[in-house]
Amino acid sequence: MKGFFRWFRSSAKMKRWMLLIIIGIVLACYGMAEILTGKRLDFWPLVRIIVCFVVGFIFVVSGMIHMQKRTLELLVQETDDRIEDDKTKINSLIFNKKVYDQGPKIVAIGGGTGLNAVLKGLKNYTDNLTAIVTVSDYGKIIPESRKALEAMPLDDIKGSLVALSEDENVMEHLMNLKFQNGRLRNLSFGDIYLLGMKELYGDFAQSIEQTRKVLNITGRVLPVTLEPITICAELEDGTVIQSRDKIPSMVNSQTSKISRIFINPTNCRVAPGVLEAIEEADAIVIGPGSLYTNVIPNLLVKGVAKAIRESKAFKIYVSNLMTEPGQTDNYTLSDHIKAINEHAGKGVIEYCIYDTGELVPEYIRKYNMQGQDLVEIDSSKAKSEGVNLMQREISHIEGEYIRHNPDAIAASIIQLICDDLKFKDMQNDTKYVLLNDRLKQAKKSLKENRRNDNMRKTKKKKVKGESKFTKKYKDRIESIQEAEIKMKVKAGIPIEEEDDIPEETTTTLTQKNKKKEKERLLKEQKQKEKMLNKKNSKLKESHLNKEKDKSKEEQLDRKNNKQQSKGKHSGNSSKKEKQKVQVDELEEEQKRSFINAINKIRHEDE
Repeated sequence: MKGFFRWFRSSAKMKRWMLLIIIGIVLACYGMAEILTGKRLDFWPLVRIIVCFVVGFIFVVSGMIHMQKRTLELLVQETDDRIEDDKTKINSLIFNKKVYDQGPKIVAIGGGTGLNAVLKGLKNYTDNLTAIVTVSDYGKIIPESRKALEAMPLDDIKGSLVALSEDENVMEHLMNLKFQNGRLRNLSFGDIYLLGMKELYGDFAQSIEQTRKVLNITGRVLPVTLEPITICAELEDGTVIQSRDKIPSMVNSQTSKISRIFINPTNCRVAPGVLEAIEEADAIVIGPGSLYTNVIPNLLVKGVAKAIRESKAFKIYVSNLMTEPGQTDNYTLSDHIKAINEHAGKGVIEYCIYDTGELVPEYIRKYNMQGQDLVEIDSSKAKSEGVNLMQREISHIEGEYIRHNPDAIAASIIQLICDDLKFKDMQNDTKYVLLNDRLKQAKKSLKENRRNDNMRKTKKKKVKGESKFTKKYKDRIESIQEAEIKMKVKAGIPIEEEDDIPEETTTTLTQKNKKKEKERLLKEQKQKEKMLNKKNSKLKESHLNKEKDKSKEEQLDRKNNKQQSKGKHSGNSSKKEKQKVQVDELEEEQKRSFINAINKIRHEDE
């Protein structure tokens, strides 16, 4: 019964669909009952009954579909041994191990800690994961274990095996374990194990493939070539460097940038299974890692770059967070993409995932002291290389170092695959259900981590009552304050002159003095703001008085104009009256003259 009641928990999300089915059944039964019991059915009552029946039927069908979909999601959760939260599991469901084998096929190409971060994140989504790494020395002194066993340089392979293991800490200690006594002294367990697997299966590639089963590792690791290669560099001034570890020092000494990278031998054959994995992949991830020593050398092996260009998979480049001294000094995002395109040809990268760069300066300064800086994001130039950009928060802090966040990178890659499956109308496919369910959980955990994340710049809250002056020039005021403190420190002027405070050196300041200095400067600034506010208020009052005077003058002018217009009107009326009188007088004179003329004529006739 305990297993039965688990279906009704809030985490199961089944009650809503059960309720929808019940509502649908009620509506359908109501419609059927009305048809059976009704003696006479008019048009509108019949329409109402049909609508109720159809809506009820739709509710029942949709509720059953969503219940089956949710049941499949719960089966996926129960199958997922990687979910640490026991609350999300329902023990009464059937265990189905095959679900992860149906996950997307993803190929990750690179080396070093960057590639390991990608593998750590992606192993939580699929078992069909392939890591392709270089077989090359890091240029340092060859360890005694390798000399004694005559083994190949397998540092990147061992790192990838550790990243894909279930318990990374145990696997890391095991692979790097060195024996201290007896005939095995100074020998590494990882080198002995891989050499033993090679002797057992007779083929190095086959031995690496079988390691997946022996060590219970998610995915597989493939060397890009079975031949040991040497990574060489040619500088812009023509200098050729034939040792991987000497590249940074030679670049700095020659003050010349890297023109191109090449491998020796140039015609080395690709390892079995590499091209097949690229052709069948749903997504190909390049990087992150050292651009010229971990990423590009894999693409220079014969046939690899061509297979990537011809593949229909998503081709994703994960950008580095920081520049690397002696390799990518002052490189921008577009410079990284351009270097890959120049060595492997355009079409190798379709999408680029890069970090927002919103990191607290205290962490960045540690890298600045070593000649490193954040990779500048020049999005317009990067887009001109034919790449779609994806800005994500893919960095986090491990100890004192800025590293790629495995969960954030994996979520960004899986989101692309889910969107593609959704576009193909495959929402009910097992692959989509698995990925979407894990993606939702990953996003929730990432949000919770961001709330507790102190490594990123926080947006400053707006202070109430701030004047326009402080809002406009706040950044400038803060920079001036910092500059004043620095100038006083350099000049050896004490921040506050007190007898009880001991003398301090010119290069160091206590936090108390800094706080007091800031408080003093803020007080002065507030006084300045008050004075400015008073001046502004006075100016406003004078401006209002002027406006009042102007309005009074305008009113007086309007009154005078009205009086003048009235005077003009009266003058015009008097003139008209005078003209009328003159006309009347003329008419009377004309009458008189006419009468006189008639009288004269009569008198003459008589």
